Amino acid sequence: MPVLSLVYAPNPIFKQQATPVETVDDTVRATIDAMFDTLEYEQAVGMGGNMVGLLKQIAIVDLHPDGVSSPYTFINPDIYWASEEMQEQEEASICFPGIAATIQRPKAIKLRYLDYDGNPAELEAEGYFACVIQHEVDYLRGVTFLDYLSKMKRDMLIKKTQKYQKEHPPHVHGAGCRH
Repeated sequence: MPVLSLVYAPNPIFKQQATPVETVDDTVRATIDAMFDTLEYEQAVGMGGNMVGLLKQIAIVDLHPDGVSSPYTFINPDIYWASEEMQEQEEASICFPGIAATIQRPKAIKLRYLDYDGNPAELEAEGYFACVIQHEVDYLRGVTFLDYLSKMKRDMLIKKTQKYQKEHPPHVHGAGCRH
């Protein structure tokens, strides 16, 4: 399946909540496959459906530990526990190019979700992996990493990403693409 086009900030889709996936079927799996193709093309580690214009509760993560692909698909993810212990990580997003910010999040989480085949699953994650999952699940709730910052800092970074995008126009996938 072809690579999907990213939605770039600022865009109202990042404030919208994704709806649950009712049935995990071949169409949903084809969408997930296309999301993973896009993730690989963009050399990113995670993606929520909103990032490619899809308002469905689908998030994917592949940290490539030791350079090996280790994909995770989270359909209808629910973080049902988060540690009181916090961590700080610098976060960025392929949909907010040219900016990053240090964000504080719980150090460990527990997650319920449906996997790629629609089977119920649970996962415990900590450290960077937990941070990435929380970042992607936030997208599905209409929250971005910038929402954890003060309004002044958030506004400054939005202006910075807009300037960056003007100076470095993002590639929009279309009929003429070779990938």
